Amino acid sequence: MYKNIIFDLDGTLLNTLDDLASATNWVCARHGWPSHPVEEYKYFVGNGAPKLLERVVPNGVDLTDELHRQLLEEFTRRYNAHKEDKTVVYAGMPEALARLKGAGLTLAVLSNKPHEAAYPVVERYYPGVFHAVQGALSELPVKPDPTLLHRLMGEIGATEADTLFVGDSNVDIRTAKNGGLTGCGVLWGFRTRAELEVEGADFIAATPEDLTELILS
Repeated sequence: MYKNIIFDLDGTLLNTLDDLASATNWVCARHGWPSHPVEEYKYFVGNGAPKLLERVVPNGVDLTDELHRQLLEEFTRRYNAHKEDKTVVYAGMPEALARLKGAGLTLAVLSNKPHEAAYPVVERYYPGVFHAVQGALSELPVKPDPTLLHRLMGEIGATEADTLFVGDSNVDIRTAKNGGLTGCGVLWGFRTRAELEVEGADFIAATPEDLTELILS
């Protein structure tokens, strides 16, 4: 049985898609650019806010470093003010986490959301559940690079052999592989079974209940 479970945040613990889409479309509107349907954001998010903003800049716009910084500042300000408008926990996750924690497992979160936003939002929806939360830091590479994963593992005393990484996207499965971990994809988030299978997920869980059974079996 695994001793440590590290979870992705967006699309795994929380459905944040509407709030992320709303903040990004607000930035687009400020610059006179087209907005995007919420469903498209399932494939825009996952690599952090800087990459998200790169993906919505229209063709032909010169994305200078100065403009990129401006977009990131605008997005961060808007998202921080509205990050809880429509965000919800996934059904069954609180119960699944309670069961895992009750079994003595160490639970942690690794997100490409900026660290200053990741910790408060996790505590808002899952107070006291996780032993550690690591978000993106400006000076270090984000997932799927394993740098922050290894930093988090060191913080909670995890090893490659006793840790499972859980997430909803190819980014998460790559993170697990790059970090030497077993990776479990989940189907209630933003991406598809096909994507997770192509990426080589070791396990795929259809529901939080399935995930719990997999981990505790």
